[in-house]
Amino acid sequence: MKINDPKLKKLFKNKTILITGGTGSFGKACTKILLKNFNLKKILIYSRDELKQYEMAKEFNQDNIRFLIGDVRDESRLELATKGVDIVIHAAAMKQVPASEYNPMECIKTNVHGAENLINSCIKNKVKRVIALSTDKAANPINLYGATKLCSDKLFIHANQLSGKTHSIFSVVRYGNVVGSRGSVLELFRSLIKNKKKSLPITHEKMTRFWLSLEEGVEFVLKSLLLMKGGETMIPKIPTIKIVDLVKALSPKLKYHLIGIRPGEKLHEILCPKDSARETIEFKNYYLIEPTRSIFERDNFTKNVTGEKGKYVEEDFVYSSDENTNLFSVNQIRNLINK
Repeated sequence: MKINDPKLKKLFKNKTILITGGTGSFGKACTKILLKNFNLKKILIYSRDELKQYEMAKEFNQDNIRFLIGDVRDESRLELATKGVDIVIHAAAMKQVPASEYNPMECIKTNVHGAENLINSCIKNKVKRVIALSTDKAANPINLYGATKLCSDKLFIHANQLSGKTHSIFSVVRYGNVVGSRGSVLELFRSLIKNKKKSLPITHEKMTRFWLSLEEGVEFVLKSLLLMKGGETMIPKIPTIKIVDLVKALSPKLKYHLIGIRPGEKLHEILCPKDSARETIEFKNYYLIEPTRSIFERDNFTKNVTGEKGKYVEEDFVYSSDENTNLFSVNQIRNLINK
């Protein structure tokens, strides 16, 4: 992916960037795009998996990448890791819904306490910009993963109250399912097809999901680092797919069988809930949920740093996958998968 935005190039020039959970699908894609497009001082990959770091080091054999073993649960390690860092992208999380339901305290330790540890470390070390990756499951959550990510989002938003004279600013990016990321339904379906399965399991024929490519997710996060003022949640305008259309896109001859909606799973996903409509501002390519005004007033969010003006949505506005007007056809899904 080629990025030619001069403002972004200026933002990242000679900067040190730390990516938590950096050996994951997002971290690897983000590292690749950063190295290709920007003149960085250093990229720090922070994760607890030494094997993944070893494999990633072989793939990215460059002098300006450092690999740091550490867990977001360990505040003292994070405090060391964030020294001299200009920008942090927080991608570390316990993401699997069933695993989170079965191991609730472990999910809370990583997603909630880990967020608090990172915030404290960034404020102590005066990191200029911190952006946290969220999920559609954090909007009106019904599972523990979504609930912990909502809690994490709230912590990052409130961190702007705590940063004081350090001038560290914190924001959140929220988007839906990422095509082909580790553990995704596409990865599952491809594995079953490879093993000659004649029928794919789907939970419900009417199920819909927001979808975007890994590269699109990275690009939106990088642009959000430029646009952020502190305290906002930024949400890209992305397409919806029907789960049955995904099966057709993989192969028109494939059949599917219903297995029922699993515990903690929704029929449709939401990115902007109705209860947040009064704080939601629409821009050309994204929505922005401003921080609740009763908490703090920091800036006017209706105009972004590029000069674009947004407008508040209607009071009953909901951005959900089943009501999204941008619905991908089978051919569009196939093209997205092939990319």
